[in-house]
Amino acid sequence: MTSIFVRSLIYNVLFYLLLTFWILVAVPTFVLPRRALMRVAKLWGQSSIWLMRVVCNTKVEFRGVEKIPQGPLIVAPKHQSMWETFALLQFFDAPVYILKRELTWIPFFGWLLMKADMIAINRQKRGRILMEMSRRAREEVHRGRQLIIFPEGTRTAVGAPPNYKAGVGQIYADCGAPCLPVALNSGLFWPRRQFMRYPGTLVVEFLDPLPAGLDRRTFIEQVSKLVETASNRLIEAGRKEQAELFGRVPSTNVQTAAPKVADRDLGHR
Repeated sequence: MTSIFVRSLIYNVLFYLLLTFWILVAVPTFVLPRRALMRVAKLWGQSSIWLMRVVCNTKVEFRGVEKIPQGPLIVAPKHQSMWETFALLQFFDAPVYILKRELTWIPFFGWLLMKADMIAINRQKRGRILMEMSRRAREEVHRGRQLIIFPEGTRTAVGAPPNYKAGVGQIYADCGAPCLPVALNSGLFWPRRQFMRYPGTLVVEFLDPLPAGLDRRTFIEQVSKLVETASNRLIEAGRKEQAELFGRVPSTNVQTAAPKVADRDLGHR
């Protein structure tokens, strides 16, 4: 495990140096169309994946890429790690994220987020957040963009009970676009709130899209079932691989058994 610690240290240092490099490269895109900035962002994501492969021996496998629809789209990935926030960029022409407004205050990085027309929300407007998110999401999706939204709202530990937010169903209904569920097991290799980066095969699986027009409750039930079932399968395979590599599953905030999706976990309150 000592070598894994050293590799993790090297990767984390190089990751932020690489991020700084791409921010500097992106500065000239302030005076260019948005697609120029998005091209740089995709290169950042791809280079960070490459770096993790070289330094940490973390291979990445993308499955079901052929299922990604063209045009306006809602993308609903499982969210276990920071990793997917940049790794998924490469697959979409005009991706847009919903993020907290405070991120746009970061010099250069935040300015680039604004240049990219990301949806920044003021979390202090508690009663109006969903309304504002839905309005902006609808506008951006109707412009032909791909909204990447994490249905659980925040990163969850591997094996933690799912908690799909009902508000995502409202955004889906308002946007009137198909939804692409995405399963993954990134939390085994880049655990949330942890320093360590682990070797193995990180898998992202694009699932069959859900059509537009489902009622909100049906949508939440279907997207959660699809994402959780596939993610649990990927997590199980990843655990087996890690057990072979280490003789045990590393401590990554992993629960011993992945829970079933219960109706109370679907965001209905």
